[in-house]
Amino acid sequence: MSVIGFNNVTELVGNTPLISVANLFSQNNAQVFAKTEYFNPGLSIKDRIAINIITKAEENGDIGHGTTIIESSSGNTGVGLAIISAVRGYRFICVMNTKHSPTKINLMKSYGAEIILCEGSYPYEHPDSHYTYAKNLAEEIPNSYHVNQYQNQLNPDTHYEKTGHEIWEQTHGKITHLVASASTGGTITGIARYLKEQNPDIKVWAPDAYGSAFQHFHQTGEYDPTQTHSYLIENVGKKFIPDVIDIGLINQFIKVKDKDAALMARKAARKTGLLLGYSSGAALRAFEQMQNECSEDDVVVIVCSDHGSRYMSTIYNDDWMAEHHFTLENKQPVTLEHKNGSI
Repeated sequence: MSVIGFNNVTELVGNTPLISVANLFSQNNAQVFAKTEYFNPGLSIKDRIAINIITKAEENGDIGHGTTIIESSSGNTGVGLAIISAVRGYRFICVMNTKHSPTKINLMKSYGAEIILCEGSYPYEHPDSHYTYAKNLAEEIPNSYHVNQYQNQLNPDTHYEKTGHEIWEQTHGKITHLVASASTGGTITGIARYLKEQNPDIKVWAPDAYGSAFQHFHQTGEYDPTQTHSYLIENVGKKFIPDVIDIGLINQFIKVKDKDAALMARKAARKTGLLLGYSSGAALRAFEQMQNECSEDDVVVIVCSDHGSRYMSTIYNDDWMAEHHFTLENKQPVTLEHKNGSI
């Protein structure tokens, strides 16, 4: 009798479930589902591009024995690359900036990744930014491969070939609205391209942080750096326009406040049992702002990109929320009681 199992964890990537989150929205009549990407082994949607980019690079002869894989990442892509590098025996260097949490850094180190930290205040094109540092490092290290998710067409292609197809099949072709965050732009571009090829009437909505460049660029066709500023939501928007994003596939960018995204993620945990990341809170909040535009005949899929365990020191931490003046809804004082009275 043979054992039924998997050869390694990378075989678990994909085929993530749709889970109803309709009870989060009081004025909504549509069917609303979360595409829960934390069911991937690295707990995020970025596992998909990590395995596809590395596999295609192997097939093309760009990666082989002794190759060093290099990427700049805020965490999730880095985790996916760290996992596949561990499984396939590659050295992996992740270049991050100093704004990233110790939790994400230690997580990648747990898989054997080497971490290089760069000053977090530099813009994308600055010679000392973590993006540029990763590119230069790949030029300096022999037999290295720069993943370059912001320009690598395999990023959106992964979601065109896999994620978009999954959503179409899971909804039996009935999806009417897609809500997904844009950061590198690969996820929303790839999924939207596939779905709109099946049905051009599908609406694609993207949350956008206040301080991101996307909405202004979408509305005017011009990139204006004066419109950008710092914000707290992770993996929602960018202060530059990545090469892989196809803005034309997105029907509308919806501005979401840092506070509202955080509160929505916490609300989802308490009403649905789904512990979701900050960008997922933004996506849920974006739909909440648009819910009156949907009818009972609509089927909405909200891409929820990662797991909330990445954010235990931020949005799920009451002290962090208080520090940023994000008032907690319905917060009650905690009282510990002994059977013979109060402690």
